[in-house]
Amino acid sequence: MTIAARFDPRANGLNAVRLLLASGVIIWHAFPLTGQDIPDGPLRQLLAFIWVDGFFAASGFLIVSSWMRRPNWWAFLSARLLRILPAFYTCLIVTAFAIAPLAIWLSNSVFPPGFWADGVGYVLKNSSLRIFQYDIAGTPLGVPDEGVWNGSIWTLWWEFLCYLGVLLLGVTGLLKRTWVLPVVFALCVIGVLSTSYGPIDNFYVYAAARFGIMFIAGGLIFRFRDRIRASWILVALAMVVVVASAWLPDYRVVAALPLAYAVITTGALLRQRIFWLRNDVSYGIYVYAFPIQQTLVLLGAAVWGIPAFILLSIVLTIPFAVASWVFVERPALRLRKRAQGVAA
Repeated sequence: MTIAARFDPRANGLNAVRLLLASGVIIWHAFPLTGQDIPDGPLRQLLAFIWVDGFFAASGFLIVSSWMRRPNWWAFLSARLLRILPAFYTCLIVTAFAIAPLAIWLSNSVFPPGFWADGVGYVLKNSSLRIFQYDIAGTPLGVPDEGVWNGSIWTLWWEFLCYLGVLLLGVTGLLKRTWVLPVVFALCVIGVLSTSYGPIDNFYVYAAARFGIMFIAGGLIFRFRDRIRASWILVALAMVVVVASAWLPDYRVVAALPLAYAVITTGALLRQRIFWLRNDVSYGIYVYAFPIQQTLVLLGAAVWGIPAFILLSIVLTIPFAVASWVFVERPALRLRKRAQGVAA
């Protein structure tokens, strides 16, 4: 059967897969945040990138699907804004005025001069999704990654740019044309080659190519879902290709489509009810895990070892993620449905 036949928008395991990806980000960050980074090589490339890349692939599949299902610019844009911004703003505020102060107080550190005013600046300067300020009055201090309270949320800016790219292709009618997404994917491949293998040394070109290639890979899976078979054997083969490609300078040149296939097809094939997660806490885990992990490092939890640190990070992050879903994201989702009703 094809992915189109297997994937039920109302009964699939994609939220479970995204929860796994969010947990993987916690696993990766546990190493550099505790000062135990992994040397450059295949393992580091996979552990550092595969989780966020999988997120972008899933987003590409779902966002292209969203536009194709309902090509209305206001419904599309309002849905994207309401999904990403309320929880993001809440995370900024909670980090600046709850997590960071509590971490400093519990670690018996001294609040730097101007801490609270700079907390306001932290919220305001980052309110556009583009992260301009990572620290709050220089804190956190005395940790391997000093001056960074949240090193995860910078990717949200690039995700939103991908949303806008779909919107642009949608309103111009280009997204309906079969050749458009393959051409955009080819351009992203050229971008990856030129930055990771070629002469261009520019972070913005690299980031655009890195995130774009994964997002469009997911979009391509959706675009050709009625021609692509869905099977666990193909998922396993795809992951073999992903792992093997980690020996390349940038694995995405080969692995983008196989990884996107593995993520999306796994979600489609997980048909058991236990995997139909109605409450999607993956976003909350993604945005709150880093400041929680920095707090644990400040409190000396790094000495307990990587496995214990990871387990404690996940356990302490879950309540924040659940609260984000229950009190922020789910209410925003209801507003999104109302906005779509108005647009109709």
